[in-house]
Amino acid sequence: MSSEDRRAELAARLAKVRARIVAACEDAGRSRQEITLIAVTKTFPASDVAALARLGVRDVGENRDQEAALKAVAVAASGVDVRWHFVGQLQSNKCRSVATYADMVHSVDRLSLVTALDKAAARRGRPLDVLVQACLDPDDGPKRGGLPVPELPSLAAEVAARDGLRLVGVMAVAPLGADPAPAYRRLAEASGRLRETYPEAAVVSAGMTGDFEIAIRHGATHLRIGSALLGGRPPLG
Repeated sequence: MSSEDRRAELAARLAKVRARIVAACEDAGRSRQEITLIAVTKTFPASDVAALARLGVRDVGENRDQEAALKAVAVAASGVDVRWHFVGQLQSNKCRSVATYADMVHSVDRLSLVTALDKAAARRGRPLDVLVQACLDPDDGPKRGGLPVPELPSLAAEVAARDGLRLVGVMAVAPLGADPAPAYRRLAEASGRLRETYPEAAVVSAGMTGDFEIAIRHGATHLRIGSALLGGRPPLG
């Protein structure tokens, strides 16, 4: 596919996603301006990131550091400025690398990550935005990350206490094979409780291609959209 054809395909997909977001906001009685669309570009090339940025999508999500680090360099070299979100499960030994390009880390679910990210942020000389990840299904935790909702406040306090980190909200993935609405409702309640202590922690990262309308209904501010924008994923290299 030529670059012009790919850009046209991305533009058409983006228009459909934007229309879905507008309709969901209208149904929920919310403003479209409350929603940030994050294009999750895992396995897709830097050229797709650049094309989406030129179409107005400047928030980009990745979940593998090895791929993301190289892609961030390539995108910067193309002259395109985007905001990088690390949305996958994170290992402590990857924190230093992630902090070199990420503007926001969505998946902080244990103290070791808080410590490692804080050190990495100190090296880069500017704070790193952090979301604490909730697990909305106990069976999902080992596979998809997150900690039980009652434990969020204690980890959030650890993040807020670090000079190199900025607590900005919560993130979760809906349980597999279940109605996402109750899960997103619990996440919204947890977010509300957290904001009582940390009013600036207003980000709710929730919702993907198949369920983001439901996430919007329950207060999501940041949507992580992959296949609806980019199509079926090419195989991992």
